[in-house]
Amino acid sequence: MLEQLKDKIQQIPALPGVYLLKDKNGRVIYVGKANSLRNRLKSYLADNGTMSPRLRSLQGRLADIEYVVTDTEVEALILECNLIKEYRPRFNVNLKDDKDYPYLILTPELYPRMELLRLSQRKSRRGRYKPSPGKEEQRFGPFTDVGAVRETMRFIGSIFPLRRCRQPLNGTPAADRPCLNFQMKRCLAPCRGEKEVSPEEYDRLVRQVVLFLQGRHGELGKKLKEQMEEAAQEQRFEKAAALRDRLQALQRVAGQQQKMALNEDDAERDVLALGRHGDRAAVHLFQVRSGKLLSQEHFLLTGAEDADDEEAIASFIKSYYNQAESLPPEIVISDQPNDMDLLREWLKGKAGRKVELRVPRRGSLKKLVELARRNCRLRLEEDAEQRLRKTVQPLKELGRLVGLEAPPERIEGFDISHLRGGEPVGAMVVFHAGEPHKEGYRQFNIRSARAGDDYGALQEVLQRRAGRETWPKPDLILIDGGRGQLSAAGKALAGTSLEDVPLTALAKDPDQLFLQGAALPVRMAANSPVLQLLQRIRDEVHRFAIGGHRSRRSRSGIRSRLDDIPDVGPSRRAALLRHFGSSDEVCKGSVDQLAEVPGINRSLAETIYRFLRSEDEGN
Repeated sequence: MLEQLKDKIQQIPALPGVYLLKDKNGRVIYVGKANSLRNRLKSYLADNGTMSPRLRSLQGRLADIEYVVTDTEVEALILECNLIKEYRPRFNVNLKDDKDYPYLILTPELYPRMELLRLSQRKSRRGRYKPSPGKEEQRFGPFTDVGAVRETMRFIGSIFPLRRCRQPLNGTPAADRPCLNFQMKRCLAPCRGEKEVSPEEYDRLVRQVVLFLQGRHGELGKKLKEQMEEAAQEQRFEKAAALRDRLQALQRVAGQQQKMALNEDDAERDVLALGRHGDRAAVHLFQVRSGKLLSQEHFLLTGAEDADDEEAIASFIKSYYNQAESLPPEIVISDQPNDMDLLREWLKGKAGRKVELRVPRRGSLKKLVELARRNCRLRLEEDAEQRLRKTVQPLKELGRLVGLEAPPERIEGFDISHLRGGEPVGAMVVFHAGEPHKEGYRQFNIRSARAGDDYGALQEVLQRRAGRETWPKPDLILIDGGRGQLSAAGKALAGTSLEDVPLTALAKDPDQLFLQGAALPVRMAANSPVLQLLQRIRDEVHRFAIGGHRSRRSRSGIRSRLDDIPDVGPSRRAALLRHFGSSDEVCKGSVDQLAEVPGINRSLAETIYRFLRSEDEGN
């Protein structure tokens, strides 16, 4: 394979571009850029004894190479950022869970609203409003502390009367009268129409919110004071009082922010410091605006265990600022990144102005970087201690409890979900070292078990799981249920490749742990770390099973065919599903067969038959 790749690389031009390294399954495992594609790719095939373990592992998985030629290295960097965001390759240094970091969004409507969204939610939420011509979505973040973001939203809502309702507004008065927020002076009530609240007046308020979120409190305070004095001169004393209250609240917030010990009173910069603890790496961010610490964020990195500090900080800069909405004039960093001049040029293109990127060697900026690095290490140590309490120690105790010689590394959880016996789905989740391993999650549509037979459905799922011999073998299996489910699981796995895997079941109300071969369940205190770990696994598989069932139910059309039949309520629907096994079989039933169902008389059977046949003809 390597000889074939060497021949392929000889045909690749020595030009700027981006390359994608793939494994034997066609998955992208690394994305990189180069000023000379041919020369860079040759380095991945070199037989070099000094190669790092990470690169050796990458070389061992390498099966194919793709590339894209660009005009300049800056264009290659932009494309590299976008491809890393799309593929999230295993061997690239990435922000951990970057799609789930929260953002504050100002919607692009005629009268914008503020929403707290994660990037993974944006597509589903965009259908909730109609963008107004000339308006653009404004985004602030990413943030790492969702609690602090919610507190910020509450503060903004208390002093800036933005609307909170989701109803579409086009400038004409709404049918309903303004809500209670208007009476409490926490909303301008643009639902009254543009004669009462013009888009221009509302936009002035939105601009104040933007200044607040950008940390430009001095500029915002000056504007509020000017508007207050103008309103007082025009004898609009109620308006002037509202602006005064807003100004005082802003001054309280600004006074609470920490003044950074720097010579520049109006410094605008981000401070980035890379920290490590054990096998984990993170970057701590100080946002300094007007010389004060506006906020601090802590970003965990993935894939940085074997990467050097220069590569890790460069990867963070590309990942973070590729999705940040605004850039400060200066970014101060703890380590010299790879391709520093190229990063400066890229940041300049994104910001539309010069962005200084610097590594301080002495003075107050060096002290500020070291303060950020210290905070980063403290957070990593705190996370490690918390991880020890939540996962490492409970896993050791759980291993002893079920008779394992070592803590269980891979735990698989199973559950069944259905609606009154219909459209049953089995679910399997995987926890690796006490944390969810979502790549291993699987769902099973129940094929042979009779409707409503939870034990039979569970046995079918476990037998199908045991037949997947290429999947990693679990160290422990957890069933959502009690003694009955545990017994059924044991019978299903007897004689299979998973026969020797310890089985447990966790029942609810009260929480009791059933162990295979034990006469009595284990009762644990509510604050037991072992119980809390098992509850997380049980709750996760329950959530995953319900999601799979809902998806199957929506595909099957059960809502439109059975739930709308006249005189057929939940009990009769359940009886139909138990008798026939599925909604499809109900639709195929004759009048005589329908009349055999308990609770369904001849007259109702004819009604059901006519309704389902009319549905079929309509389709």
